[in-house]
Amino acid sequence: MESKIKVGIVGGAGYTGGELIRILLNHPNVSIVFVQSNSNAGKPLYAVHQDLLGETNIFFSAEIDQKIDLLFLCLGHGDSKMFLAVNVIDEKIKVIDLSQDFRLSNHSTIGNRNFVYGLPELNKEQIKLAGNIANPGCFATALQLGLLPLAKVGLLKDVYSTGITGSTGAGQGLSSTSHFSWRANNIQAYKTLEHQHLFEILQSLHQLEPSKMIEINFVPWRGDFARGIFISSQLKCNESLDQLYSLFTDYFALHPFTTVSKEPICLKQIVNTNKCVIHLEKVGENLVVHSAIDNLLKGASGQAVQNMNIMFGLEETAGLKLKAIGF
Repeated sequence: MESKIKVGIVGGAGYTGGELIRILLNHPNVSIVFVQSNSNAGKPLYAVHQDLLGETNIFFSAEIDQKIDLLFLCLGHGDSKMFLAVNVIDEKIKVIDLSQDFRLSNHSTIGNRNFVYGLPELNKEQIKLAGNIANPGCFATALQLGLLPLAKVGLLKDVYSTGITGSTGAGQGLSSTSHFSWRANNIQAYKTLEHQHLFEILQSLHQLEPSKMIEINFVPWRGDFARGIFISSQLKCNESLDQLYSLFTDYFALHPFTTVSKEPICLKQIVNTNKCVIHLEKVGENLVVHSAIDNLLKGASGQAVQNMNIMFGLEETAGLKLKAIGF
């Protein structure tokens, strides 16, 4: 029997840390060595993640144990870079960072560590050889997966996208717009045309279509639900719907978590899974690509585990065959 991958988690008290713990506790090839949280050190994990009562006897730690193979960073944006700057982590330890600190190519290096952008549907071969992964953003993942097949064949120019996300996308820290009494029966556009994920989206699209100007006009929305992202992207396109479905199906043929559907899609198909589902609609020359993911799984912790599986030569779906909520 092969030895298990020893992992540590830094910042284990938030939403992404909690989801990562839930997945890894049931992963057949992983052993969790420590879960670090400065504010919760000494407490059992279930003191913060109450659903873990009876699932594990692990306690939060304040220390970083270097006897691991892989370190997950579930820290706020800007904090991962600071953590690696002030903590000497053995170079043999691989790192998967879930913040935005290393996603852009001009910010992908710190010390001797170079981070590969971890979107498996785009960079799987690079991920196999990588020592460090910058996990993509949630909106970025959903939007890119709906556009990558079109970029590959040069069909992108001006794209108009709208996307709605659940309250967990704002993180665990309470703010006026994540409070239940504000979110309930309410929606709001925010960061119109200037969301931070636009930079990594354009970086990926230009990786497939470097010679063409692409403009993404993106309006994100805050939704009155807890988790999930639904994106609709509209653009002009002369190809037939049958041609487009063949294009999308072929592109994702070797990617187990992305499914192209000829029937309308909804959030309940993907919440609590690492899946992305995609649906196409076309009227005249107007194409609309719908894509949906769980922002905490395919948009964060699930994709991080998917990257781990690829990096360590495991079955890509290991530990990630999760059940959608249904009802």
